[in-house]
Amino acid sequence: MTLAVEAVSRVSRSTAPLKLRVILVRHGRPAIGNPRTGHHGFRRYIDDYQDAGLDPKSAPPEELLDLVKGLNAVFTSFAPRARDSARTLLPEAEMIADPLFAEAPLAAPRIPLLKMKVPIWAVMARIMWHAGYHPEIENYRRAKARAVAAADILLQRAEANEGDAVLVAHGYFNAMIGRVLRKRGFRRTGSHRVRFWNAVIYERD
Repeated sequence: MTLAVEAVSRVSRSTAPLKLRVILVRHGRPAIGNPRTGHHGFRRYIDDYQDAGLDPKSAPPEELLDLVKGLNAVFTSFAPRARDSARTLLPEAEMIADPLFAEAPLAAPRIPLLKMKVPIWAVMARIMWHAGYHPEIENYRRAKARAVAAADILLQRAEANEGDAVLVAHGYFNAMIGRVLRKRGFRRTGSHRVRFWNAVIYERD
């Protein structure tokens, strides 16, 4: 290969569009129970859940470990369950914690005399949040704007880091970020499910 051909080859590689990949991972199982409770108990549970770290028995699946292998940085929120999960998943990587990646908040609906499992309360609270019930917490409009800012940060990192960025955070807010990425032309592999260590991949050529 002549010097001229080599130079053209280097230019072609440098100007080729970078394939971007963003991996959104939900944290592992927190070290907290799943009680049946009333609305006062659910309010306390929300606070306890925010303070809970990762259950030591909750390990990332092998396929997820293979997916992120070799990545040198991981984004996460400040929630202990998310930070613990990020460190467990990528123990040698730089951990970048930012409150921007916090879960979209919930407030306990004031429904007296009713006892339900915590996941049912959470579904009801999320529906009511969308309907406008957000006493003293972030509303949907602000959370949506935060998701746009979060997507921007992840894309900036991917563009500067050989095309890859990974976030270990929270199920619902991850899905909100995912909707932003889809609007920007990213293909999705996987789905946002209520499952610990759930991973969804977004790619764009």
